[in-house]
Amino acid sequence: MMTPGQLMRVLVIQRILIRHGADELLFTTPLLRSLQFLLYLLPWNWFRNKRRPRAERIRAVIEDLGPIFVKFGQILSTRRDLLPDDIAEELAKLQDAVPPFAGATARRIVERSFQKPVAEIFAHFDETPLASASIAQVHAASVADGRDVIVKVVRPGIRRVIEHDLGLMYLVAGMAERYWPRGRELKPTGVVAEFEKTILDELDLLREAANASQLRRNFRDSDRIYVAEIHWELCRRDVMVMERISGIRIDDVGALTAAGVDLKQLAEDGVRIFFTQVFRDHFFHADMHPGNLFVRPGVGGRPAQYLPVDFGIMGSLSAVDQRYLAENFRAFLRRDYRRVAELHVESGWVPKDTRVDDFEFAIRTVCEPIFDRPLRRISFGQLLLRLFQTAQRFHMKILPQLLLLQKTLVNIEGIGRQLYPDLDLWAAAQPPLEQWMSERLGPRRMVRTVREEMPRWAARLPQLPAMLMQIVEKTRAGELELRTRSEQLEQLGGELRRGNGRLVLAVIACGCLIGATVLLGLGGHAPRMLGALPLGTWLLGGLALALVALAVRPD
Repeated sequence: MMTPGQLMRVLVIQRILIRHGADELLFTTPLLRSLQFLLYLLPWNWFRNKRRPRAERIRAVIEDLGPIFVKFGQILSTRRDLLPDDIAEELAKLQDAVPPFAGATARRIVERSFQKPVAEIFAHFDETPLASASIAQVHAASVADGRDVIVKVVRPGIRRVIEHDLGLMYLVAGMAERYWPRGRELKPTGVVAEFEKTILDELDLLREAANASQLRRNFRDSDRIYVAEIHWELCRRDVMVMERISGIRIDDVGALTAAGVDLKQLAEDGVRIFFTQVFRDHFFHADMHPGNLFVRPGVGGRPAQYLPVDFGIMGSLSAVDQRYLAENFRAFLRRDYRRVAELHVESGWVPKDTRVDDFEFAIRTVCEPIFDRPLRRISFGQLLLRLFQTAQRFHMKILPQLLLLQKTLVNIEGIGRQLYPDLDLWAAAQPPLEQWMSERLGPRRMVRTVREEMPRWAARLPQLPAMLMQIVEKTRAGELELRTRSEQLEQLGGELRRGNGRLVLAVIACGCLIGATVLLGLGGHAPRMLGALPLGTWLLGGLALALVALAVRPD
């Protein structure tokens, strides 16, 4: 049910649609398509000049609707699986530029948060804002010891505005799911819910401060990126104070060149920093547009440093997603499209019953034209996008973190090639990617896992003989049961019950292997013979092999 406030908002939206000639777009929807003749009866359509492309009209409407809709449009631009390319490209141009609110209001918000006058908090507080956006604005200040800081203050009353507009978005999304043929499949209410979580998270500046602190800690030893320090004692939910940094905007190529910055090196460093965030730290800045990136020129032989700001939107990948993404990149570059299809099924990104050969053919159709050009001309962001669009035909559920990754990769590519048009993205990304794969998928990872797990294994090793004896005793007494739910599993269960002796042998063999592994890890403390391995490792390993041979012997 629409509230009076939402009804008034709908009337405002209608006026904005008419102003930009976007009302006719409503009549292309399935719900109103049969009423398109009404367009010719509406007086404002009689004298309208030539219309702009639909994507430009939609962007103009969103800009006039206000900052919350602008924010929604920015996030919606990342959903290339939902939008046509022309609309997605135009929405990506939306700028989060909002008129500032009064500096005196910002002062009152700070004083209310700290329950004391601004003069007792800062040595100086400039009421003229440095920048203003939809959620908050930034002021310059200095603390008692003379250090310059910036003070970020949440807009007054913004939560009420957000909740009001979100209610309307949910109403429109619900109607889309009901009347749009693809509505149930694409779930626009889920898109609005995702936006709601993102924008409400941005209201909590303590969360943004924590993001900045984590990113600073991840790169504390780097000379290629510098993250400003958070002044935690001066942070609240609606106020954040951090070190003030200054640099040249990343897209001001003329100023960077005049400052003597090596643009090729800067572009390659940006790609490596991004892939390091994704694969080493599984925590990346997901709002890397030019307005959030500055550069500090190098001095005295030191390299130029990236200075990121605005940490409200961060992305992360699970270990599983990291692995499959890395292997996908490698398989793509080898043009091993069958492996790409298999990885999507193995990771659960597409349903398990997906026909791998059909998926492989679809991927090949998309990727072959892209790879028929030099690597430095390939957009990996667009490659991911085309892959997502192809996989959607096979009912791939696009995970939000992968969409954030794709959007950020597109931004990084765009910035990098603006700095250096011949940037070879793969050559720049390969070192952190290969290092991650070596550490996570190679022998070093296996050795590290054994070392990390060794204390837990050693603690439980004394319990192993008792556990094995319990299994043996229950098996002999007929108390060990296997529960099955299908005819095939019942048959398998019968075979396993008939082979209780083999099961016991296999369990004991596993115990011996674990013991051999633990002794291998503790190698320095055990007597050695027959080479470099401990004696106990040879004995337990040999016993395990003998037991396995007995367990698998034919009847």
